[in-house]
Amino acid sequence: MADISKCPPLTRSSVQAAHNLIRSNIHLTPVLTCQTLTDIASTPQSPEALKGTEYEGKEPARPKINLFFKCENLQKIGAFKARGAFHALARLTDEDLERGVVTHSSGNHAQALALAARTRGVKAHIVMPTISTPSKIAGTKSYGADVIFSGSTSTEREAVVADVIARTGAILVPPYDHPDIILGQGTMALELETQVEDLIAKNPELGARQRVVNGAKERNGDVRHKQALHAVIAPCGGGGMLSGIAIALEGTGITVFGAEPEFEGADDAVRGLVAGKRVESVKTLTIADGLRTPVGEIPWTIISDKKKVRGVYSVSEEQIKAAMELVMERMKVFVEPSAVVGLAVVLYDEGFRRLVEEESGEEGWNIGVIFSGGNTTLEAIAKLFEASEEKKERAEGVRGRDGERVAENVAG
Repeated sequence: MADISKCPPLTRSSVQAAHNLIRSNIHLTPVLTCQTLTDIASTPQSPEALKGTEYEGKEPARPKINLFFKCENLQKIGAFKARGAFHALARLTDEDLERGVVTHSSGNHAQALALAARTRGVKAHIVMPTISTPSKIAGTKSYGADVIFSGSTSTEREAVVADVIARTGAILVPPYDHPDIILGQGTMALELETQVEDLIAKNPELGARQRVVNGAKERNGDVRHKQALHAVIAPCGGGGMLSGIAIALEGTGITVFGAEPEFEGADDAVRGLVAGKRVESVKTLTIADGLRTPVGEIPWTIISDKKKVRGVYSVSEEQIKAAMELVMERMKVFVEPSAVVGLAVVLYDEGFRRLVEEESGEEGWNIGVIFSGGNTTLEAIAKLFEASEEKKERAEGVRGRDGERVAENVAG
């Protein structure tokens, strides 16, 4: 990988330079809106939903939220990782590229580096945990990469990578813990910022009615644009994307938040922020398989800075599934579980919702939600949402509301 001491500084201007460098290799992914999800996000949670939480018995928050979804599930290889991979290879010398590249990944960075390497005519060695999903393994192999399997923890993966480097001399392109990766991932935030401004300019009803004139309202010392994006929330695994977004939006007045699964200690960023130090190891089988890794050292320096990342929130497996179901059934968008943790926070984390209500007031917030990827399969989704036979038949229109099974001749 490029010598860190020679990398561009982690600044908004460096993200802009990275965007210019990779623009021809990536898709300008769309930003979508969904009135149904905006309405749900702006509706108070039920008292039952708050049972067992610190907010039980309290009046639910009533935030006003307008949602804008950056669809990186429609990026090349089906995830945002293509951005960092193409930028990392663009920053390597021809001599470096001749040695080949190696990385470790559960799937999305694996596929991204494999594609970027094939595009540049470079040999790629990809270390993947044995528990990686078959579709991601197949996708990585389809780009011509040499796939080597390892254990699931970052320590186990890194040990196999070290062996590959010793054997082949390949250059390491880490999945998240390097400035070139971080800068590449941050490019999506530049696009999101502009796309939301354009959408609201054409359709003012999509945005919060906030107006800032002559410094009447400021956030972090920066005057806000009329009806601009107020906040962005993104999934956090190794932290390359979240830290890149934070750098890209620094100085714009747009507030950045992170989101994690909480299952089996997957919420290492949340726990690390509480403890005041980075959690170095994570071993979890959360359904959000793209987030089964600890925050990297370099991303941590950014994520732990409240001036750059306001906070990180975590959600349960059931909340992730509920958000995923809404996206697929209401938006008709195909996403993987990792992609919807940010939306799950917006919909179900009462602490986050109270913060939005308190800070946005009657005007509300325009919130950008990152859909990080869509690399899953129908089989995996079916298993995730497996229902009882009776519930299946009801959903299929085979069983009536009162439980009877009848054949009817009705118009579809």
